[in-house]
Amino acid sequence: MTTFLISDTHFGHKGVCEFLCEDGITKVRPWSHPDDMDEALVKNWNSAVGPKDKVYHLGDVVINKRCLQTLSRLNGDKVLIKGNHDIFQLKEYLPYFRDIRAYHVLDRFILSHIPVHESQKERFKGNIHGHLHESTLPDPWYHCVSVEQINFTPIAYDIIKEKLNAFR
Repeated sequence: MTTFLISDTHFGHKGVCEFLCEDGITKVRPWSHPDDMDEALVKNWNSAVGPKDKVYHLGDVVINKRCLQTLSRLNGDKVLIKGNHDIFQLKEYLPYFRDIRAYHVLDRFILSHIPVHESQKERFKGNIHGHLHESTLPDPWYHCVSVEQINFTPIAYDIIKEKLNAFR
């Protein structure tokens, strides 16, 4: 069993297919239509994650309620760390996630959607988060796993843990 991390899939979100990078020219995501994006994300997810693997989804999983059913196609034992766009009632997410949390601590790393405040650095070894999409924070204590940062594919927790431990 491998543990994976991912954030900001935004299944069903037309707008995210139109977002531009800070340069105002380059698209944040390579797809023009959310159906194409969703299919690619499902394919990438299932190519990396097996049925018995664990996945922490660090928020903003779907934008459109009708796309919740897309989650049934994703491999793994899934835990949702709620993001700012995860606005539906918890009971609507529960068929697809084993658990739903505000944050989770794993090996003294805090998993969150939005990066935690720097005042928490003494309490944790690092912060694995989403929310920033193509942006990153300049501090190596933080590691963003928004899909744009991880090649639109869930990334093994051990890879992130190694990177975060390397700067300590």
